[in-house]
Amino acid sequence: MSEVKRRYDVSGRREQAQVRRRAVVAAAKELFEQDGFRATSITTIAQRAAVSPESIYKSFGTKAALAKAVFDFVIAGDDEDVAVAQRPAVQAALAEPEVRRKIEIYIHGLARRQQRSAKVQILIRDGRHSDDALVDVWQKLLDERLAGMTMFGQHLLETGRLRAGIELDEVRDVLWTYTAVELYELLVLGRGWSLDRYAEWIARSLTNALI
Repeated sequence: MSEVKRRYDVSGRREQAQVRRRAVVAAAKELFEQDGFRATSITTIAQRAAVSPESIYKSFGTKAALAKAVFDFVIAGDDEDVAVAQRPAVQAALAEPEVRRKIEIYIHGLARRQQRSAKVQILIRDGRHSDDALVDVWQKLLDERLAGMTMFGQHLLETGRLRAGIELDEVRDVLWTYTAVELYELLVLGRGWSLDRYAEWIARSLTNALI
């Protein structure tokens, strides 16, 4: 009986820790977007999340690391330990046999991820100019996206349906450019394009550039 109880207690503690972590990330997202990264203190986040500042430092280490955790949460849409590449939207694009449709499916999924994450990306990008703690975080976001576009670019090349003579470095860089948050910022946030219009334009532009 005691062994069963110990397993239950461990499971319960893990669930409570996950609930607290989710509350911290949600509070940080709200406050970062409302007041900016630099003006938001760990103490303020802790108060909003009803936890101690010490617990935030223990869980995340630094405020910059917390900003990265906020980005990871919003781009995925949840805090499940599943990489974006393994999620249904990306897997559906990989499974699609027709290359134009493959690009379209992928970009519509990306558009939804941009919708969730653009404000946080922009906050990190712009915040690095006034807070050095965000420089490495922004570079990590760029590196992760470049790695993702490299993998997707290789996948597209392996279909044998891309433009003759095109090589991985060009496919990767074209994908990396068109999936940048700056285009979402310009067209959706700046010019008021709908999400569907943005996604359709990106997909069409990529198709024209790669096929």
